[in-house]
Amino acid sequence: MGGFSWDNVALQQTIDDTVRGLGLELVELERSAGGLLRVTIDWPWAPGEAAERPVTLDDCERVTRQLQYVLEVEGVDYQRLEVSSPGIDRPLRHALDFERFEGELVDLVLKAPIGAAGAGQVPANRKKFRGALQRGDGTGWRIVWRDEPKLKPGQRVSAKRPPAPEQVLAFELDELQSARLAPVVNFKGRHAPDGRPEQAD
Repeated sequence: MGGFSWDNVALQQTIDDTVRGLGLELVELERSAGGLLRVTIDWPWAPGEAAERPVTLDDCERVTRQLQYVLEVEGVDYQRLEVSSPGIDRPLRHALDFERFEGELVDLVLKAPIGAAGAGQVPANRKKFRGALQRGDGTGWRIVWRDEPKLKPGQRVSAKRPPAPEQVLAFELDELQSARLAPVVNFKGRHAPDGRPEQAD
């Protein structure tokens, strides 16, 4: 078998319906020219729910079996199917995702660079940001960060050095090209070791 016989929209809808039918939600669907379908799933979340429910290997196997059956019945042409849970760089695609991960460290990419007006210290051509996700005014959101100066190799930071000024960018969800949880690994949570959001490259 070579290539795919279905368009993206129809394929996404079929997989989304199948995953939802099993009580989970489709987070991301990727497909490669080599015939790979990579499906990322998670348990649905509702406002007020505190505990995160992890996706298990059994969950992935259950979804895999059902998708294999549905895709065969529908005649979808693919080579390999992979079903997994979200990684540490989980994409944020819907308004509910932003509510769910409010306060977390995120990476944002704007569709268009911010304008110079009101940008403050932020370069007018900047599109990428890493910082803490916070609720803004009305339906909007904002990202808060500090652009700490980059250190030279071997340079130490003085404990007396004041932190860089906090910066804030307000945005609406339709202004985003992409949004993901920042892939920061430590054992005390998702924030930078000093508690401050880290700067995106």
